[in-house]
Amino acid sequence: MYKHVMIPTDGSALSQKAIEHGIALAKSNKARVTALTVTVPFHVFAVDPGMVTDSPERYEEHAAARASKALNVAREAAKTAGVSCDAVWIEHEHPYRAIIDAAEKNACDLIVMSSHGRRGISAVVLGSETVKILTHSAIPVLVIRTPQPAPSISAVVLERHQRLQANVSMRRLAYVKSGKIQILIVRRNTQRVLRRTD
Repeated sequence: MYKHVMIPTDGSALSQKAIEHGIALAKSNKARVTALTVTVPFHVFAVDPGMVTDSPERYEEHAAARASKALNVAREAAKTAGVSCDAVWIEHEHPYRAIIDAAEKNACDLIVMSSHGRRGISAVVLGSETVKILTHSAIPVLVIRTPQPAPSISAVVLERHQRLQANVSMRRLAYVKSGKIQILIVRRNTQRVLRRTD
């Protein structure tokens, strides 16, 4: 079914899951793999701590070392599975665009990548590369989701309110039920539920 699988990797444990799944899928389809890592060019004004503390030369050295390490992991996994694997390192301002362009250029018919499985505001704030690729790619994308660990406590205090009129202390509590965050507003003195938002 698939003849050429693109597996983007950043060397993280999360991307290792995509490497494992992508190589297994390629092996079962007698396909080949292209492992790809993308680094962002050095910027003088940057948020990435590596760019702030490094000179352009040092940043380039570190980026090359990280890319080499990430791609070697994919190469070794493919070699162990008996799957043909090319390794590509690209420097690009927008990693999602580089991944899509490389997949198109190499005639890949599937992109396999991992995701934290974040939803809602955290996915929007974090600006997931996976989400951008899903949105912009014409090539099919297989997302390997890594489940988020369940919270270890049953309730978390989000914020405390003081009502000026009655001087009643309020708490907003959140807990997870059936995979959804439930929010309760509770009066401190009676512990009675005033409002529940689902």
